[in-house]
Amino acid sequence: MIKRIMLALALLAALLTGCSSGPNYKIDMTKPLYFQKDKAMPFEIKVLENKKTVKGLKVTVEFSMANMDHGSHKAKLTEGKAGTYAGNIQLAMPGKYEAAFTLEKGGEKTEKIINLNVKKPQGIASINGKWITNDDLAFYRFINQLQLEINRESAKKQYRGKQLEEELTYLKSQEKMLDDKNQLLTQIIRLRSMAMLAEEKGHKVDPANVEQEIQKVRNQYSQYTSVKRLIKGYGEEKFWTKERKQYQSIVLIQQVQKDLIAQAKKDNPKAGDQEVYYEAQQKYEDLLVSQVNSLKIVIL
Repeated sequence: MIKRIMLALALLAALLTGCSSGPNYKIDMTKPLYFQKDKAMPFEIKVLENKKTVKGLKVTVEFSMANMDHGSHKAKLTEGKAGTYAGNIQLAMPGKYEAAFTLEKGGEKTEKIINLNVKKPQGIASINGKWITNDDLAFYRFINQLQLEINRESAKKQYRGKQLEEELTYLKSQEKMLDDKNQLLTQIIRLRSMAMLAEEKGHKVDPANVEQEIQKVRNQYSQYTSVKRLIKGYGEEKFWTKERKQYQSIVLIQQVQKDLIAQAKKDNPKAGDQEVYYEAQQKYEDLLVSQVNSLKIVIL
């Protein structure tokens, strides 16, 4: 009996020694995992060792519910940039999970377990935890549709004959873009990202400016019969409530644009307006890229 106890202790000591000498990896979830029924959902981790990212790992994970037995769900992760590893996993239900990761490099395997609370998503994408919903997407589709109607009515007033036919054919082809989810999401992300940047720079929404912009839009839309008909079908009160919220972001962005124009004029006092606006636009796009890269954006 004593020999068996001593042997067990020796084996335990050997195991503990082996564990302590292995890599001390830390796993951070860089993109949260959400649950959708009958759908594999994306997630992403970053692997760190001594606060530095670890590249070149083979990573697999096995999910199991912490308080229920719904079997396990396995996935192999693909290495991305800067020590990130991403994959897709289809889970049985939302709830608390244990995620057991196996990390292998140079023939040496390390196991790490983290606990996750997997929830249902509140939208189709999020920016720093603020959701973009299907309703947001539908509204952007609608305002793009309004712009197409404006272009169509304007073409009928401006062109005749073959030129009109060509213009209407082109506009008809653009209707396919209305249902392009990626394009709609891009529009929303661009707007909200730069509005967030404006707030970070200390800009505030002036309600009077918002109302001025809304009045300009009302005046424009009132000139087009098809646009007025579409807004009435959408629900006028509902539309203008959403449009007013939209223009709160637009007014914030306009302040960033004014700052950039003022800076461009200061940097190039002899430049003409066209050159100034071009320089400001280039800086705006650079700012946008930098801002988007700094935000935690999750697209499901």
